[in-house]
Amino acid sequence: MQHGVRTSRSLPSTLLLLVLSSAVMAVLVWQALTAHGNPDPTAANLSPLAAIADTGILVFREGLEAILVLSALTASMVRSGQSYWKPVGAGAALAGLASLITWFVVVAVMGQINAPALHVQAATGLLAIVVLLIIMNWFFHKVYWTGWIGLHNRKKRELTEAPVLSPTTVYRGLALLGFTAVYREGFEIVLFLQSLRLRMGSGVVLEGVLIGLALTAMAAVITFLSHHKLPYKKMLILTGVMLGGVLLVMVGESVQECQQAGWLATTPLPLGLPAWLGTWFAVFPNLQGLLAQALAGALVIGSYFAAGRLQRSRRPAQAR
Repeated sequence: MQHGVRTSRSLPSTLLLLVLSSAVMAVLVWQALTAHGNPDPTAANLSPLAAIADTGILVFREGLEAILVLSALTASMVRSGQSYWKPVGAGAALAGLASLITWFVVVAVMGQINAPALHVQAATGLLAIVVLLIIMNWFFHKVYWTGWIGLHNRKKRELTEAPVLSPTTVYRGLALLGFTAVYREGFEIVLFLQSLRLRMGSGVVLEGVLIGLALTAMAAVITFLSHHKLPYKKMLILTGVMLGGVLLVMVGESVQECQQAGWLATTPLPLGLPAWLGTWFAVFPNLQGLLAQALAGALVIGSYFAAGRLQRSRRPAQAR
């Protein structure tokens, strides 16, 4: 009987995973089928739909991580009927507003930079790659499972179980936990999206952000209102694989921008690559771009296996 209950409860989570996966993949397939044109290695080639898909995937990915932390913080509070989850929610909402303000501040600061447009675009592209590599590193090294969530849970216990703290201090501390859980993700998104904003415009970025937020909201509703535990690990793996594709695209685009700005040489290769590879994956027949994309892929895959090897080496030491 209990097995049947668990099966019925896991059904909404499975259906949600299928819906979210189908929605993201539908965007990718739609873009791939409608992509056209003959990419010129001396011009920006990422199509608006590809930029929207990249933005949506990143926002959804970061939103899932924020939900994961908030869910770990508030699960025991909701089950016990405590009202401590309210300041956590208030802090998370404030972090969303702070992320929006940060966006306008960063845009204003970049608007004051007195440098050629191609140089600014190339620099923001490199910044986006750094941010994305950090995100991928958090994923593959499982810091969220051992460090970030654990830190928030320890701070929560210190606040809620300390008998000498005043209610105001507890409220502020929990609000700060909710704030940091969300604002870190928001800040990463703001930095990453500057490159796409300069190339594609704010309208395209806004569409991608709205798609990502809609998918995140679906996951949040199921988690916090229906109290279902989502298959976060599978969902993070799915979005992590997608982000691997986004990383390769960003590297290809950034190399192209650095070549336009005169920071990198261009060595054409007689490969005869199809046009859709440039439109969709930013893969162009030149040595610098292909080498950079290969190195980026090797770095991410290598970090995954290095983390696994490190984890296996720690197990015998812990068993002693």
